[in-house]
Amino acid sequence: MLGKAYESQVCSIARALEVIGERWSLLIVRDALFVGATRYSDFQRRLGIATNVLKVRLDSFVETGIMRRHKYSEHPDLYEYLLTDKGRALAPALIALTEWGDRWAADGEPPILYTHSVCGAGITAQTVCVHCGRVDDPSQVKAVIGPGMPPGRITGRL
Repeated sequence: MLGKAYESQVCSIARALEVIGERWSLLIVRDALFVGATRYSDFQRRLGIATNVLKVRLDSFVETGIMRRHKYSEHPDLYEYLLTDKGRALAPALIALTEWGDRWAADGEPPILYTHSVCGAGITAQTVCVHCGRVDDPSQVKAVIGPGMPPGRITGRL
């Protein structure tokens, strides 16, 4: 979780980082989404994450509604962690981060490609204007005050 300084931020990015901004969070969600990991041991083995850190992250995901715990064994009590709709909705963000990493942080060709399971074609993240269609130039994207901005916080700038 982020420090108290972010409480002053009226921004959905800051709010999202409070939930998924810890360094292991998106890797756990990635493995749940695209590899099918559900069990504590799956995540621990694949990621090599410290067990105490993994427990905190999974508990946090359950608490925030990104995952739900499901008991799959009675003797001993064993649980799996299943993504909820809220958790699965992170897929486009992970695909966008992957594309950014492929372009700006990786050496050579992309190590992972996302494809549509129905037809096999590639999946990409896109910025789309509801009127004009795809927007490729980020300088054409402008942030404006939205309806969720508290009235006392509106300063004319973001």
